[in-house]
Amino acid sequence: MVWLKRLIACSTALMIGAAGWLWLTMLSPWFYERPSHLPVIEERTHHVFVYGTLRYLPVRWVVMGSSGNPQPARLEGFTKEGLDLAPKANSYVEGLRLDVTASQLLRLDRYERLGIRYERIKHTLTDGSAAWVYVRLPMLSQLLNSSPVQPVALLP
Repeated sequence: MVWLKRLIACSTALMIGAAGWLWLTMLSPWFYERPSHLPVIEERTHHVFVYGTLRYLPVRWVVMGSSGNPQPARLEGFTKEGLDLAPKANSYVEGLRLDVTASQLLRLDRYERLGIRYERIKHTLTDGSAAWVYVRLPMLSQLLNSSPVQPVALLP
């Protein structure tokens, strides 16, 4: 019985620690300042293609505060390499297209560390809809130069 109480206490401490770390590093107002060169986000519904951790409902709820009305989506001309996208002909990445508000997009920018770790570019998905896609910054120049799918619009 003592071991069960210890197991529960350790599990609880780990969950609280993980939640605290996630909030501190991904969502808190500390440790990230939105770069001043990024444009203001328009007050409208935005579409975002997610292919990594944001595919999972609990992560979306923690990061955005909603599910984002996920719809299955596909991005042609790319392959997923860890947390990155890499251009690759005759390939695709499965993910979700989310509908987000301007404030939720701002929260996603914080989570992805827009301008520091990721850049947000517009791509056309297989279904013909346009969506924001977060791309690791070192990949951005390679993506623009060699991608069979060119961005619809690039943030200044």
